[in-house]
Amino acid sequence: MFVSDFRKEFYEVVQSQRVLLFVASDVDALCACKILQALFQCDHVQYTLVPVSGWQELETAFLEHKEQFRYFILINCGANVDLLDILQPDEDAIFFVCDSHRPVNVVNVYNDAQIKLLIKQDDDLEVPAYDDIFRDEEEDEEHSGSESDNGSEPSEKRTRLEEVGLGLPSVLRDLTCVLCRYRRDILFDYEQYEYHGTSSAMVMFDLAWMMSKDLNDMLWWAIVGLTDQWVQDKITQMKYVTDVGVLQRHVSRHNHRNEDEENALSVDCTRISFEYEYPCTELPGWGAHQDLTYNVTCMTSACHLSSLPLKQVKQKFQSMDISLKENLREMIEESANKFGMKDMRVQTFSIHFGFKHKFLASDVVFATMSLMESPEKDGSGTDNFIQALDSLSRSNLDKLYHGLELAKKQLRATQQTIASCLCTNLVISQGPFLYCSLMEGTPDIVLFSKPASLSLLSRHLLKSFVFSTKNRRCKLLPLVMAAPLSVEQGTVTVVGIPPETDSSDRKNFFGRAFEKAAEGTNSRTLHNHFDLSVIELKAEDRSKFLDALVSLLS
Repeated sequence: MFVSDFRKEFYEVVQSQRVLLFVASDVDALCACKILQALFQCDHVQYTLVPVSGWQELETAFLEHKEQFRYFILINCGANVDLLDILQPDEDAIFFVCDSHRPVNVVNVYNDAQIKLLIKQDDDLEVPAYDDIFRDEEEDEEHSGSESDNGSEPSEKRTRLEEVGLGLPSVLRDLTCVLCRYRRDILFDYEQYEYHGTSSAMVMFDLAWMMSKDLNDMLWWAIVGLTDQWVQDKITQMKYVTDVGVLQRHVSRHNHRNEDEENALSVDCTRISFEYEYPCTELPGWGAHQDLTYNVTCMTSACHLSSLPLKQVKQKFQSMDISLKENLREMIEESANKFGMKDMRVQTFSIHFGFKHKFLASDVVFATMSLMESPEKDGSGTDNFIQALDSLSRSNLDKLYHGLELAKKQLRATQQTIASCLCTNLVISQGPFLYCSLMEGTPDIVLFSKPASLSLLSRHLLKSFVFSTKNRRCKLLPLVMAAPLSVEQGTVTVVGIPPETDSSDRKNFFGRAFEKAAEGTNSRTLHNHFDLSVIELKAEDRSKFLDALVSLLS
């Protein structure tokens, strides 16, 4: 069920308990975790943190710890599946789920006893009515004439219409079939598309704000969580702008500068500022040429450099001509307009630690993501998670700078891979969708074996392809991309990206399509990722899987 009062129904409940915290491996989840950790530290709440990268790890971790805890908190995992069916918990276990994945599973919505959803209800959830989905067994008895016990929970009240067809008069059987079909159609329409709602970090910051415990650090983590959704195209531009407006008011409240000396803040304090920026990375050590060349958002066109002196833009920002630095934004905008590009400026935030350290929110997202999906052999998934979590703290700037170096390498590899795919015509039309496969031996292929990195590459490859192709039909097609995962096991990672259009609502239909294609061909797939549009597939089954997908979407 949806929690209406986060403070009373959630925080005050767990405040005196020992809780288990499951956190998904994405930047928004890490930011929400940091905010919750700060609140728990303030109120001396005992907790155990367990990072989980997929459903298998979640199930394994729950089985390992379920005897020690009664209260479980799940961040960015668990909302879009029947959680009780997957975990099979004891009846006294309580799950608090803060998850941006949509749609929310209807069983979770209507379970009042064990599932507590920490989800903003002002999001457009469109949950079907209870009576349209669940039928009380007593109502079935009226049609079937049989007697059965009436369950107390929605999971026990699921429709049994498929089981009561035999032995009924033909009229009742027809009615039963119609009702079953009606229910399936409603569920199909509701669960057909995968999308994302309000950032979990923003939800946790709202909780801190309601309790008057919000700090500037928490506000920054909420900003980074929202920026992660924007960087990965998980939300619409309208949703992003709306949420930025909400955070901007908090930024003004927390970072107000009084003119009088008595109330002046130390220059060493954390300062957050709102600004309009071009969607380019400003990573330390890079100049304008590298920022614009390797920026995944701007790489669809080289027009930005057309009017800029190459000798100047190849230098670091600090070394560029002062007149050029002052007019750089205007020159970029002039070049963009010349090539018919829209207003490229985006609303964003930056943070200052004294005079020396300044970071854009998007740079922190790239750094944290690179740390979490680092391909370094000496680090496990848990180690990478802890490194990424620590990098969000001001006291660990060395880890953040290390993440920025990894991000530079990732961005270079992304730009070079996109250029290679377009030049060698690796993006091909399969009819209802575009398809691209990275071959084993491709330079830096190891950097794209993880879901977030491959998804980011796929999104910007699709944008670049749409920008460069002259085929109007291909401009409206989605993209399926595959990359090698394990040579020893013969598996590939497959991701599905929705079409790149101006009116795109960021809803992804590939999750359900992948499931049906795998079922119809008995393809050996693993649907382990929290994003349903990311799967693992046996390389040997790739051909028949793609054939089924083409047939399904045609």
